Amino acid sequence: MIRIVLVEDQTMLRESLAIAIDSQDDMQTVSSLSRATEALDVVARVQPDLVLMDVCTEDDASGIAAAAHIKRTYPGMRVIVMTGVPEITFIEQAHAAGADSFVYKNVGTTELLSIIRSTMEGYSTFPAAQLGDRTLESLDEEEISILRLVCENKSRREIADELYMSEGTVKRRISTILSKTGYDSIMKLAVHAVSDGYIVPNLK
Repeated sequence: MIRIVLVEDQTMLRESLAIAIDSQDDMQTVSSLSRATEALDVVARVQPDLVLMDVCTEDDASGIAAAAHIKRTYPGMRVIVMTGVPEITFIEQAHAAGADSFVYKNVGTTELLSIIRSTMEGYSTFPAAQLGDRTLESLDEEEISILRLVCENKSRREIADELYMSEGTVKRRISTILSKTGYDSIMKLAVHAVSDGYIVPNLK
């Protein structure tokens, strides 16, 4: 029996996921809650086999930070991070946190249950970060940071200042980004990245 802790702040989705899990002969929801911060105590108490963790939970608590804490404390415990926002950096952050798998909330119930089982068997599932027919997976962390700042309408000078590099370095890195993604304009790439939801800019 796969014992699962479910962390999801949307009540209807949380309840429907729990029903789907509990309808399986080999799965059981041992705890269902809305805050990632509460999950740490619950996990310590019930010692589940797997945690299904939303990226952003109630009170803006970070599911990815909670996932990282769980994996550090219980390396053998499986963690699947899920989100309804196709933000490309969430995949990278989940990887860095040590999550075993990553899913989008729009996957079908059958596929989600299959991912839970395969994750318990030691297989990892991470979606490809696609932008049209071009992949953004080849971009490194610094290149993603530059693209994010472009999406936030920052100038080359502002990007250089924020990332502690020269304008020349920013220009070269942008050329590399375009080469890797196949775009001829960084602004075109930024527009597509935002409109397709792969980057959610902070436009304060």
